[in-house]
Amino acid sequence: MSAQQMAHGDALIAKPELKLRALREAVAKVAPSRLSEFFEEMQAAFERAEEAESFGPIRLFHIRWGVEVEIARHPETLRRLRTAEQAMNSDDADVRQTAVDEIGEIVRAAHREVEGG
Repeated sequence: MSAQQMAHGDALIAKPELKLRALREAVAKVAPSRLSEFFEEMQAAFERAEEAESFGPIRLFHIRWGVEVEIARHPETLRRLRTAEQAMNSDDADVRQTAVDEIGEIVRAAHREVEGG
């Protein structure tokens, strides 16, 4: 799926800015069960940033959750991802490889959309 296809009108919410408040609100809407994970990773990113005296870990946190939201705000994309993740448990190597390819395609498209590439 291309970034253009992901941007099709099936989004549950508008694409949020890569800012803490916008991402938190987006996660609360499209993946509320993951809010505790979001907050734990946020805390860890801020601690790493402080230790490294760098904003890099915070930027990576924003991108990571921007990608999560980009996928989750498109129900069909999220369904495809979950189906592929389940297929990773198959005993069939071809099925697993197809799942790896599908997951990679979905995640790369989300990254392109989030990072504007």
